[in-house]
Amino acid sequence: MAYQHSFPVSTPGRGTQDITDRVAAVVRDSGIATGLCHVFVCHTSCSLTLTENADPDVRRDLETILGRLAPDGDPAYAHDLEGPDDMAAHARSVLTDTGLTVPVSNGRLALGTWQGLFLWEHRTGGSTRRIVVTVLG
Repeated sequence: MAYQHSFPVSTPGRGTQDITDRVAAVVRDSGIATGLCHVFVCHTSCSLTLTENADPDVRRDLETILGRLAPDGDPAYAHDLEGPDDMAAHARSVLTDTGLTVPVSNGRLALGTWQGLFLWEHRTGGSTRRIVVTVLG
């Protein structure tokens, strides 16, 4: 059995948006008790991450690390059509991921105590992103 639902997420700009509850609601609505939940973001300048949900310093530190790996406005970048954060956002997306898979057990996401699912916006300006959730069981 498969169930799929998509939803938009508005972002204020660079940073993380907790989408755990919205994904969990899709799993509940699916009626699937045991299986897999795949979450996909349909864009190339943001990503998804499964990380610490209790201490926001973790996500701030991850942002610092990515900023060092893919800085805005690097003169070596050829692709800058949409501004100095354009290529950096694409690189950050490739370094992280656009899809995640989480087990479903007893009709719920089988996440650890301190785990959450986050949309990670890599552009400095806000945007609306589309998330597709597929539950298989």
